[in-house]
Amino acid sequence: MLLVSEPILGDEEKAALSDVVECGWITMGERVRAFEQAFARHHGTSDAVAVNSCTAALHLALEGLGVGPGDEVLVPSLTFVATANSVLYAGATPVFIDIESLEIPLMSIADADAKCTTKTKAIIIMHYAGYLADRHTWRDFARSRGLVLIEDAAHAAGVYGAGTFGDAAAFSFYGNKNMTTAEGGVVLAADDAVLARIRQMRGHGMTSGTRERLSSRSPTYDVTMLGYNYRLDELRAAIGLVQLKNLEWWNSRRQELTRRYHRRLSEDCPNVLVPFQVPRDAAYHIMPVILPSSADRAQIMGKLRDAEIQTTIHYPPVHSLSFYRDRCSSPRLSQTEEFARRELTLPLHPKMEAWHVDRVAAELARALAG
Repeated sequence: MLLVSEPILGDEEKAALSDVVECGWITMGERVRAFEQAFARHHGTSDAVAVNSCTAALHLALEGLGVGPGDEVLVPSLTFVATANSVLYAGATPVFIDIESLEIPLMSIADADAKCTTKTKAIIIMHYAGYLADRHTWRDFARSRGLVLIEDAAHAAGVYGAGTFGDAAAFSFYGNKNMTTAEGGVVLAADDAVLARIRQMRGHGMTSGTRERLSSRSPTYDVTMLGYNYRLDELRAAIGLVQLKNLEWWNSRRQELTRRYHRRLSEDCPNVLVPFQVPRDAAYHIMPVILPSSADRAQIMGKLRDAEIQTTIHYPPVHSLSFYRDRCSSPRLSQTEEFARRELTLPLHPKMEAWHVDRVAAELARALAG
């Protein structure tokens, strides 16, 4: 089965894990700190806070920037549910925004503008599929309205500039991401004081961690804020340090495969729309395509599975999920709904070869032909 995504793990990761086991210190320590610093350097920032998931990163970013009860946060509906969930964790209310178009499935600034109210406190822009939203447009939008700007950069690890648009950003290292620690995430923030607050919140709001107390030979600490158990461990940080070294090459390989997809799909499946035809900075995280409006997506997915090609969907619109449909009154998001109805995610990962892309395009054409 050709999978939609597949992590690359090998001897270096095994050795890194073995080193952690041998040293005996498995909670937050030197490797977590080294990973934070290396990730920050890779993305052109001064520091980072490693946590146990991108969801935790989003939650901490919101609370660290003062978003809370009574506030509204503009969020895309074309995203994983964690983006909206994190807003509820902070006690705020998500307001769902449509995408720009089927060709550019990023959050619509026109719809965001229309849905701003006196309660709007923040915006979470999501770099869908790893394609960066427009930096200057969103920064100007947020600044002109006095809004907090947060990037959901779960799909965008390794793209220079990702995480530096506004006030904070959250990255994911889940098993299907461009680099992985199995579970894990990172927060970047423009303000050092905000980042320091987030660092304290990730460990129960304690003023010192276990390693720091060992180094200072003092067992005492204080708790000066409400915090959470969002820490990353040494084992995952050790994997992250190895993965980060390969991220640039892996993203380059994803770009090559994506370009081949564009060529082959235009030849074999001219009735299939491929988003992001206009070049923009990207991590090429997933390969979304839009099927013809008359196509039976379930049937096509079944035919591709019979050909041992996995496909999936990114994403069911969050506003259409039962929990949010019953909780949040939302007008129709026509572009998001049409995109989600017709979207199909094809395999894309660095283990693939060019002939895999050719095979997927050919099998998709065969499935569409009936």
